[in-house]
Amino acid sequence: MLDADTIQHLAAELHESERTRVQLEHFSKRFPGMTIEDGYAISRAWVAMKIAEGRRARGHKIGLTSRAMQQSSQIDEPDYGTLLDDMFFEPGDLPTQRFIAPRVEVELAFVLKRRLEGPGVDVAQVLEATEYVQPAIEIIDARIEQFDRHTKAPRKVFDTISDNAANAGILLGGRRVHPREVDLPWVGAILRQNGVVEETGLAAGVQGHPAEGIAWLARKLAPWGEALEAGEVVLSGSFTRPVAARKGDVFDADYGPLGRFTFRFA
Repeated sequence: MLDADTIQHLAAELHESERTRVQLEHFSKRFPGMTIEDGYAISRAWVAMKIAEGRRARGHKIGLTSRAMQQSSQIDEPDYGTLLDDMFFEPGDLPTQRFIAPRVEVELAFVLKRRLEGPGVDVAQVLEATEYVQPAIEIIDARIEQFDRHTKAPRKVFDTISDNAANAGILLGGRRVHPREVDLPWVGAILRQNGVVEETGLAAGVQGHPAEGIAWLARKLAPWGEALEAGEVVLSGSFTRPVAARKGDVFDADYGPLGRFTFRFA
């Protein structure tokens, strides 16, 4: 594993990259022996820097939830990152200058009313602990470049995890529903970009049931002595491919019975 000084240095590089919007080369290229544990240690150190500056943790995001994405990343489980208070945006105009290379993903957000902790958390417990589920858009970004500037090789999962699982923003919209009010795997969405349908999907694409990822994360945090807390927002994972966004693009997220909202990269 990487030593503590290296972890802090790399976290500081991510912090500066976000501020300047200048991307970093792959950490995994510079440190070919790095591990997934190193990635999480870097991400945690970066989040700690942000909290020390006054940011507040509001929840978590889960990524790499589809079988195809896991196979392409050569892993057999999702990854996760932290949602901070300044990542939340309202539908409408989004500040393009806030991002480097933003991409849009269609998700569901679980808002918890009860603490979830321990190695045995399952889907039934997630549903009981959830106050409501709501349509959500995640904006992912790349402080660490997606493709190596020299070789064009894609970044490795260690890089994505270091980069707070690529999280940069979240929008909540549409209707809030009790998790047992709808058949969650059958929740669908249509994502339009500038009037063109770019993606459609079903929430079943997230490990068969979007609550599966929430249960996985609670189990994953247990060895750290951590839990999913009441009031937190947890993004369960995308059920469409990410769609690249440019300044001026208008997106329309249509979740059918769960509502519809638009946003623009201004």
